[in-house]
Amino acid sequence: MRKTRVEKSDMSTVEFCQSALRERIAPPSIGSVKQRIVYAARKTGWSHTRVRDLWYADPRISIKAEQLFHIEALSGLEYARQELRKNDAAIERATALLGGEDTHLIRTLVAAVFSAIGLRDRA
Repeated sequence: MRKTRVEKSDMSTVEFCQSALRERIAPPSIGSVKQRIVYAARKTGWSHTRVRDLWYADPRISIKAEQLFHIEALSGLEYARQELRKNDAAIERATALLGGEDTHLIRTLVAAVFSAIGLRDRA
């Protein structure tokens, strides 16, 4: 699959989800914005309000890792996996910088941070 403009850009998670909803999950060919939001809500299984907030990129909304994977699977785009690869690489660099003195402690701290922000540590 060829990479699209969405996959190559450095956009936030909310911007990625907004773009995926508008361009891939509920494209303009469906009809009006209201119809597209209703269609996207049915397709994702989320509430109308949640989809509407994502559609308009409400800055108060947060996206959990599972939701990002769901959007990625529905749209066929690769964003979440890129983010996880970046996070894994950052963890490896941090571990190398610390000299790997106590990697179990480091992994535990990283897992706690990931848990706090809603991501799963895949270690």
